[in-house]
Amino acid sequence: MPRIVNTHQAEAWNGYEGEHWAAHRDRYDAVNSGFNDAVLDAAAIGERDRVLDIGCGNGQLTRLAARRAPLGRALGVDLSAPMLATARALAAAEQVPNVTFEQDDAQVRAFPAGDFDVAVSRFGVMFFADPVAAFGNIGRALRPGGRLAFVCMTALDGTDLGQVLDAMAARLPRPTGPDGTGPTSFADPDRVRAVLGAAGFEETRCERVTAVQHWGRDVPDAAAFLGGWGPVAHHMAQAGPEAAARARRALTEALAAFATPEGVRTRGTAWLVTARRPAAATD
Repeated sequence: MPRIVNTHQAEAWNGYEGEHWAAHRDRYDAVNSGFNDAVLDAAAIGERDRVLDIGCGNGQLTRLAARRAPLGRALGVDLSAPMLATARALAAAEQVPNVTFEQDDAQVRAFPAGDFDVAVSRFGVMFFADPVAAFGNIGRALRPGGRLAFVCMTALDGTDLGQVLDAMAARLPRPTGPDGTGPTSFADPDRVRAVLGAAGFEETRCERVTAVQHWGRDVPDAAAFLGGWGPVAHHMAQAGPEAAARARRALTEALAAFATPEGVRTRGTAWLVTARRPAAATD
């Protein structure tokens, strides 16, 4: 059994949250896949590279990384058994032979030292119980000079998603918490640089990137999907039926502003973070 220290997140990702992401993997990939190329291009994956995907979820980024390293390999690590089952099934169906998925806590997993050339993540690094310890452990898994590339959420204020979520604010708390906590815990680039520096990385850079995010084929479809997202669904359940109904109406009205003939689309923002393990690193 893997050693898990991030028990709160493990409970969520092996309960409703992870089950919802696994059941709607196409929907979540439609929201987040616009950032794939930014991460993979920044990672500069070579054909023989050994790639670690942190918080891999349903494994789309891991499989794409493996394809960029046909003579290497990719390992996806996540807390969520439901999503890892989906990731393995998709890798088999897509015939990606050089990818594996394992349930574990990347903060404490005993990775062999220097076993990877590059580590990547798509919105999977914001929830560590101790981010300095987690990135220190990931850094030790990289060879000296190894690369790190990931995307994380920016602050929600002033973004399309922030506008949608804030429409429910009179009825529900913001489901992501205040900016700087939860999913936006890495929203401040200064904090990102401080955490990675303390974890032993160097040359940390943060670049704001954007991508189109697809939420549904029409407004009712998008509202039903976003309303089922774990944090939103949790707050609606806590609010009671009347407040939840008002929040759903507000959500639907807010999403209408982003309706297009191709579906409901928002402009997503993220920090693209790159860093490097020192070339002279020793364990």
